[in-house]
Amino acid sequence: MRPPAAKSASSPEVSHALYRVWARVGLSAIQAVGAVMTLILIGLGSSGCSMSKGEGPFARMTDADVTTGSIGPGHGQGPTDSDLAFARAAASDVLTKGDKDSSQPWENAKTGAHGSVTPLARAYTADDGRSCRDFLASYVNGDIESWLQGAACQAVNGRWDIHTLKPWRRG
Repeated sequence: MRPPAAKSASSPEVSHALYRVWARVGLSAIQAVGAVMTLILIGLGSSGCSMSKGEGPFARMTDADVTTGSIGPGHGQGPTDSDLAFARAAASDVLTKGDKDSSQPWENAKTGAHGSVTPLARAYTADDGRSCRDFLASYVNGDIESWLQGAACQAVNGRWDIHTLKPWRRG
């Protein structure tokens, strides 16, 4: 006749075997190498990496559909003619000074717009022999922020004539 189950489970040999089984449940049962591999797999699974086949709603998005950073796509009012006149004057001033790594702030008190103009690179020679230089101008008016790119060439009198000032496009 077999002893009742309660009596056999409480015997020292069985309780020791039960303890060994419970000790191997969870991460302790897979050893150190298994634990490291499990953590790596959990990390890769939750890292946010994905692969796409070029289908779905995000695959058809263009750069115009995406707004990143603090500068919006410019749905509001852009620079006025008087704002551009202040930016042009600042560009001419900073290029005339000729200082390396300098910027010139500008402000239009009438519209509240302001920004700064910074020369980008060394001067280059245009086809007509004049010395020319590119620059970047910031434009801020309320919540609207944008960048303008421009080019200027030095006139005979030493002043810089701005011949291009347009919205900046990365390229």
